[in-house]
Amino acid sequence: MSGQLGFGDGWLSPKLGRNASLERLSVEVKWYRFEKLLARLRLDGPGRPPFDPLLMLKALLLQQCYALSDAELEEAINDRVSFRKFLGLSLEAPSPDHTTLCRFRNRLIEAGLADKLFGEFAQQLEKRGLVLKRGTMIDASLVETPFRPGSIDGTREPVDPDAAMTARKGKPGTHFGYKVHVGVDQDSRLIRRLTLTGANVNDTVPADELVCGDERAVYADKAYAKRARRDWLRAQGIRSRIMHKSWGGGPPLTPWQQRHNTLIAPIRAQVEGIFATLKRWMGYTRVRYRGLTKNLAHAYLIALAYNMKRAAKLA
Repeated sequence: MSGQLGFGDGWLSPKLGRNASLERLSVEVKWYRFEKLLARLRLDGPGRPPFDPLLMLKALLLQQCYALSDAELEEAINDRVSFRKFLGLSLEAPSPDHTTLCRFRNRLIEAGLADKLFGEFAQQLEKRGLVLKRGTMIDASLVETPFRPGSIDGTREPVDPDAAMTARKGKPGTHFGYKVHVGVDQDSRLIRRLTLTGANVNDTVPADELVCGDERAVYADKAYAKRARRDWLRAQGIRSRIMHKSWGGGPPLTPWQQRHNTLIAPIRAQVEGIFATLKRWMGYTRVRYRGLTKNLAHAYLIALAYNMKRAAKLA
């Protein structure tokens, strides 16, 4: 019944369940391109017919946009007309329950499709001319895990072995969890690259993976200051807009370096708004799952949902 109107739909006001943002996504995103990637997830056999993989992907994207758990998503699909319209479900059509949603997400992760789906939409953004490529802003942010850490003496193992403990410089307390690293397109604020590591991994370690290679410049704070990285960027024809820092025991910053940092700071700070959106509005204050593989796939789904919402505003 996906995509078909039911008998009850004809009695409803066309204004009921209107959601301009979801309606734009339905029209502007080339969903058929995702269907090709999801084709391998189709199951044909005895029993109740499965839900269409594209419908299930759309449901997972709604989950990220509105920061819902599996149970809350099931309830919202049954309650909100706008959600059913976005999924292509009539009022009488059955909808996936929370266990079906969980199983589909696990199959998506097992097939290694999360990053491919993110990459597919990235190509759509480029074809639409929304990726400006004036510069890439790279940064990282800590994301907590709900699972307990191990004991200091090693007598109790951590519940999530891929999470790690770290302490933020200049701030009290410790942090157990992960660190999400992003490369964001300057001005458009679209996420172009993403990776996830344990919280104890230094920001500078995966930084080169966040550089796309087609941008004019790379912007970053002092944590990414590295002479080898500046040389590497220069060799690729990319301007280094990484803030300078004075090394321990070394000479202080020159007036030119201080001026350089002052000019870069407000541009680089744009990336903080992306983290604020992911955490405050999309609920990415902590990871939901156990293990790096599942949490990385979840991060890609959140980034995909963010890019779709951001692209709708830009267009």
